Amino acid sequence: MRNERGDHTLQPTALVNEAFMRLAQSPTLPWQDRAHFLAVSAQAMRRVLVEHARGRSARKRGGDRQRVTLTGNVSDFDLPSDAGLDLIDLNDKLETLRLDHERPARVVEMRFFGGLSFEEAGHVLGLSPRTVQADWHFARAWLARALKSHRAEDPE
Repeated sequence: MRNERGDHTLQPTALVNEAFMRLAQSPTLPWQDRAHFLAVSAQAMRRVLVEHARGRSARKRGGDRQRVTLTGNVSDFDLPSDAGLDLIDLNDKLETLRLDHERPARVVEMRFFGGLSFEEAGHVLGLSPRTVQADWHFARAWLARALKSHRAEDPE
């Protein structure tokens, strides 16, 4: 959230609270360790952020799609620094990636949304940090290409 625009309507404490409420309402999961908890938390925060972005863009709430951009991590996906990164676009492309390459998609979720290190993500996935890093590089390249082609088709 620190990289979000200043007038974002979802405050960091509200994001954490909503993610916690979802985790608390789900069936009890045996947390293996801190890294596992952070990975599951990253997934919950991603869902909250995407639902929030979609809710703001719904016609019943005042008009056409409104972009919610994440500008701080644009360099992760090899996009121009002034382009911003649309959360809904990223989520859609991440789901497409997940269909053919589930593990790299999970790595993006853990690193981008949860801030996990290569070591922490590797621990959760049962992989070496080097393998996680390779998945991260693959997923970044795949998403960069997908996001760039989407921008070329739908300029705003």
